[in-house]
Amino acid sequence: MTRLGRAKALSVAAQHPNRVVIGGDQIALFDGKILGKPGTAAKAEEQLGQFAGNRVTFLTHCTVTANGGLSQWHHTDTTYVHFRKLSREQIRRYVATENPLDCAGAFKIERLGVSLFSRVVCEDPSALVGLPLIFVSRALRHYGFELP
Repeated sequence: MTRLGRAKALSVAAQHPNRVVIGGDQIALFDGKILGKPGTAAKAEEQLGQFAGNRVTFLTHCTVTANGGLSQWHHTDTTYVHFRKLSREQIRRYVATENPLDCAGAFKIERLGVSLFSRVVCEDPSALVGLPLIFVSRALRHYGFELP
C-alpha cells in the first residue's frame, strides 16, 4: 500500500516535473488478512457478515511530491471501523441499495455505509473515503499553496 501510493505519485511526477502531485492507496485489514474489493453481491454480503460486531482496520497512504519526485511528503492514516451487530436482512438490504462491489470493506462511508457502524476511530475522517485531506492540506501549504 505504501509502495503503491508512492509509485503512483512518482510515476505522474516524472511526467510532470513542474507540478505538485498527489498519489495514494488504501487497504482494509480484518482478522490479519488484507481484504479485496468484493466484486459480487454475494461476496459483499459475506464480508459484511464477517464484520458485523467486529472491527476492521483501514490504512490509507498518501504521498505528495514536487520537483519531479525529488521532494516527497509521506503519510499513512489508520482508521478503525467498528461495525454494529447486523442481521442478514440488514446486510442484504444494504448491499442491494448501495451496490458496494468496488469498495474495500464492501461499504461506502460517504453514503449509507455509515449506518453500519457503531463508531469510527481516526485522526482524519476524510482518510476513510480514500484521501487524508488534513495531511494533504499540510503538504500543499508546505509547497506554497495558500489554503484557508
